[in-house]
Amino acid sequence: MVGSTAPASHRHQGTRPAPERDCALCRSRLAWVDYKDVRFLGAFMNDRGRIRASRVTGNCAQHQVQVALAIKTARELALLPHTQRTASERSGRGRGPGGARGPRPQDRNAPLGVAGPAATAEHETVVPAGADGTEGGGN
Repeated sequence: MVGSTAPASHRHQGTRPAPERDCALCRSRLAWVDYKDVRFLGAFMNDRGRIRASRVTGNCAQHQVQVALAIKTARELALLPHTQRTASERSGRGRGPGGARGPRPQDRNAPLGVAGPAATAEHETVVPAGADGTEGGGN
């Protein structure tokens, strides 16, 4: 900024340095992160089951890698879920009986756009001669 008279600390309004955090796992002198401690690992996951970033949790890089590996191991062993169900998934959001794509056709063999028993009456199945066990030939 050429010709700016504002001090350097006030030039970028709204920005401030990130708070200096030390890793909680370093403070507690934790030797390793146990994948079987589900309650402990839950503190590093959000409400949807995703791993929180180190800038959110305040972990150092080494402990963030250990926590992520422990969470992934616990998921593989089915100690933790891969995802959490959200309220919108449980309620159905009022989309009706067929969901987002509409109701399913009743007869899967019916032509596209036509569903139900009326579709089979309109479109008769043609059986080739001799296919029903009789000799085709008429009389």
